[in-house]
Amino acid sequence: MTRSAAPSSPQVEVPVPQTEILAADLAISFDYTRSLGPVLSPFALALRDGRILGGRTSDGRVLVPPAEFDPVTGRQTTELVDTGPIGTVVSWSWQPDPLAGQPLSEPFAWALIRFDGADGALLHVVKVDGPDRIGTGLRVHPVWRPVRTGRIDDIAYFAPGAHGEPAPIEPDAAPIAGDDGLVTLTTPVSLTIAHSATEEESWYLEGLRRGTLLGGRVTTGEVYFPPRQASPADGSRTVARVELPDTGTVTTFCIVNVPFLGQQITPPYVAAYILLDGADIPFLHLILDCPADEVHMGMRVKAVWRPEDEWDHTLRNISHFAPSGEPDAPFESYRDHL
Repeated sequence: MTRSAAPSSPQVEVPVPQTEILAADLAISFDYTRSLGPVLSPFALALRDGRILGGRTSDGRVLVPPAEFDPVTGRQTTELVDTGPIGTVVSWSWQPDPLAGQPLSEPFAWALIRFDGADGALLHVVKVDGPDRIGTGLRVHPVWRPVRTGRIDDIAYFAPGAHGEPAPIEPDAAPIAGDDGLVTLTTPVSLTIAHSATEEESWYLEGLRRGTLLGGRVTTGEVYFPPRQASPADGSRTVARVELPDTGTVTTFCIVNVPFLGQQITPPYVAAYILLDGADIPFLHLILDCPADEVHMGMRVKAVWRPEDEWDHTLRNISHFAPSGEPDAPFESYRDHL
């Protein structure tokens, strides 16, 4: 594919017109997997069975959930106690506008609940018709989900009253513990951030959408790609845009041999820092189209762009970099940019 936006010289300074500031929601998510260990595993198994377990400390208190280690002595908790399901609201806070991912979609109360057979309180939710229907001292019972997996949300919510229905029996409940009796849980974690780009980020991202690589020159002369508001070295402000070519030099690199969840490329492959011609700082991208063990410092590379109809405001517009076939760059040309 021919890229009409490619510059014809290593650096081209372009005018700096008024820039529309870009904003977008950035979503970060991953699955967190952990073994619950010898104390919380029985707690999880009890939840699956519709029971509440606490852990007894050295001074005789019972904590729910059980602490893995005694907060007084630091010794591992070994005695677990069935507390019974009925509890009392110790304190609470009203949630008038539930957020996505919270336990209930209608208004509810967050509450610290102390079970009758426990001394510590558990944070959970209480379902009531309004904030005037809950208060400190309210007696509550758990409402269990019909299908349970050993998570705290096996309790769908707590409801007023000291008498509740027992947890539904799951006749064919799948085992959730391994041969060692330990439970491993995978919990999805996500965070969405409303991000407003800086002026420099905005024209850099607009450049990517057009297939143009824009760096920023600071008052001391260095060109940063991606551009910064100011130099991290001395605080010098960015004063000019610089259009850079899509060719550069490999400075340092790593050969990825280990597979991981969500990996889109079959190992081995190379992630390398690439110093674009005319820039003064390298950035990280992929090196493909050659055996991984042939990548080396000083290798000259050129961007391989995705089809233009796939371009957006991200550096993913460049699929990867590939060897350009040029002679290696001398070490002196990039030694100060490692």
